[in-house]
Amino acid sequence: MADHDARWKQSLRRRMSDWFKRNSRDLPWRRTRDPYHVWVSEIMLQQTQVVTVIPYFERFIARFPTIASLAEAHEDQVLRQWEGLGYYRRARQLHKAARAIVDDHGGDFPRDADAVKALPGIGRYTAGAVLSIAFDAREPILEANTVRVFSRLIGYRGDTTSTEGQRILWDAAEDFLPRKNAGDFNQAMMELGSEVCTPRNPCCNDCPVAMLCPTRAKGLQESIPAAKKKTNYEEVSEACVVVRRNGKVLLRRCEEGERWAGLWDFPRLANNAQAGAALRRELSERVRELTGYHVAIGEHLKTIKHGVTRFRITLKCFDAECLSGPKKRTGFAWVPPRQLDGYALSVTGRRVADAIQQSSPRT
Repeated sequence: MADHDARWKQSLRRRMSDWFKRNSRDLPWRRTRDPYHVWVSEIMLQQTQVVTVIPYFERFIARFPTIASLAEAHEDQVLRQWEGLGYYRRARQLHKAARAIVDDHGGDFPRDADAVKALPGIGRYTAGAVLSIAFDAREPILEANTVRVFSRLIGYRGDTTSTEGQRILWDAAEDFLPRKNAGDFNQAMMELGSEVCTPRNPCCNDCPVAMLCPTRAKGLQESIPAAKKKTNYEEVSEACVVVRRNGKVLLRRCEEGERWAGLWDFPRLANNAQAGAALRRELSERVRELTGYHVAIGEHLKTIKHGVTRFRITLKCFDAECLSGPKKRTGFAWVPPRQLDGYALSVTGRRVADAIQQSSPRT
């Protein structure tokens, strides 16, 4: 593994600075140093492509232009703006953190690293990104793109996800930082990893630091960093039931610990892949156990195939008529189809809602 001297690091910083000035993408969160904008963008960008995040970021900031406005919002409003972006726990923690900033820091994003990391949903990476970009604090960052860049710049062949690998890479990220303009350097390294130093077939001819890279010198770009273990996906069958009563459909708010905690959803159940009358009887009983409503399962509406983390899910959707049950229940809502747009749903829940609206008569 390469050990670099002061001259090498000075060359790295200078070359990255010059390259970033010429090649940085014009992204909406880069047009300001507002820590709130930087923070929202960093949370959205976790496990999500830049091109996907841009319209969500612009809508979110338009709806909640300040930390105070986000803190004052109801969680349902926040989740509705986040709908479709996935990993909804990020939105709920963002909302909780905004309230903590208002309550504990007078509405101003804190500048102390420990205070930032104490906020819900903020770890070492996000804290470093916001503090360095917004306040030019000399804080390192390590995320998917920079893990790859730093691994190649130091020639690290080990497991980047191990405790030892993380220590080595965080040390490199901190060691390479300039004393000034740390935020620009961090963004430049992320940009390099995203656009040039890619996982496969990196564009070494376009890389501003190719001549400094020991991995390129040895032709090891395809083996550094070490390949991650392949995910073993599990096939799962589920059923979604659209319960109708007096022209309305039943929604249930997902509880803490569930897949889409805080979102609304149509009653959703594990499906043991039976068919015909046996399946309908079982679904009817399980809907009653979940919701308290006795229903008659009707026609099969549609089948949706989708993925969630390591699961590959086949979701069979059924219509149902409510036969009896309480008029109101906490955590449930009877909603006219035309009003479903006002509720935050998962991606598959929205697809079911769209199908309901398309088939419902307009009044």
